[in-house]
Amino acid sequence: MENNAVYYSDYLQLDKIIEAQQPESFKEGKIAAHDEMLFIIIHQAYELWFKQILFEVNSVIGIMSKPALNDNSPEMQTVVHRLKRVTTILKVLVQQIDIMETMTPMDFLDFRDMLRPASGFQSYQFKIVEAKLGLKFEQRHGQNYYTSQLKEKDIAVIKDAENGQSVLELINAWLERMPFITNEFWNNYQQVYVNSLAEAEKNNAEFFATTFNDSNAERNLSPKACRAALFIMLYHGYPMLELPFQLLDTLLEIDNQLGNWRNRHINMVRRMIGTRIGTGGSSGAGYLKAAMDKHYIFKELTQLNSFLINRRQLPVLHKELVERLGYLQ
Repeated sequence: MENNAVYYSDYLQLDKIIEAQQPESFKEGKIAAHDEMLFIIIHQAYELWFKQILFEVNSVIGIMSKPALNDNSPEMQTVVHRLKRVTTILKVLVQQIDIMETMTPMDFLDFRDMLRPASGFQSYQFKIVEAKLGLKFEQRHGQNYYTSQLKEKDIAVIKDAENGQSVLELINAWLERMPFITNEFWNNYQQVYVNSLAEAEKNNAEFFATTFNDSNAERNLSPKACRAALFIMLYHGYPMLELPFQLLDTLLEIDNQLGNWRNRHINMVRRMIGTRIGTGGSSGAGYLKAAMDKHYIFKELTQLNSFLINRRQLPVLHKELVERLGYLQ
């Protein structure tokens, strides 16, 4: 083998990775807890996947923050492709809990007290993922607690991520550029929508007006961006809107998979420690449940499904617009 040839274990730096597990219970003078090795490897795997998610999300932010972005360019396809990769990784994170749950509560108690105050809550990478996607500090559950257990250098990295552009902010700017919606179309659609509501749904008429017309409401997506997103959802069968729809649908799936991961995590914590506090001092499952209920990043996109109508009732688009949406000359 040539000296400059790439060797598998050197390329992957396996010596560092394989020797990176140092269970507390294995140290001299303690009784080794067999399942602590599994616990460490699972969480190391999580952190590696968080790193990959951040790598993908940062690349998406880089593409979408360019001054001029062609919506029909390969770059937009790259954005969708990489965000879909994020959803696939998140599915793996959920599945990894199956492995964790091969550990019984008694197995966990063999080493749990040795971990204090270390906790998964101290994963600064996951907090950065949330911030980069669009979760603002003001929207977090337990604002005074979520960085209290972290080192100063990790807090600084999180704050830097919170102050930078997020995927959600860039999506808002991208949606606001859509040129297809006229006042005539919008007024027509609003009338059709309101007339389609059942008696028990009449309050949705006010919700509709607030979502699409009230610029003063506290929100992440502007009324203009919400109109564009709804238009994409309604008419995504046209070729020009197929890729934008995939982008919006992938963002919803990211929220869905994050919700699945949080829910599985809650159930696992309840199974392992019941109502006891977490090793980091949080209220355990109670804290996780409250965070899950609040930390939906793209919920404003999800809410737009409230304003869909039956295909047969959709306003007919002008011939010129149909040609533009269908790539016709």
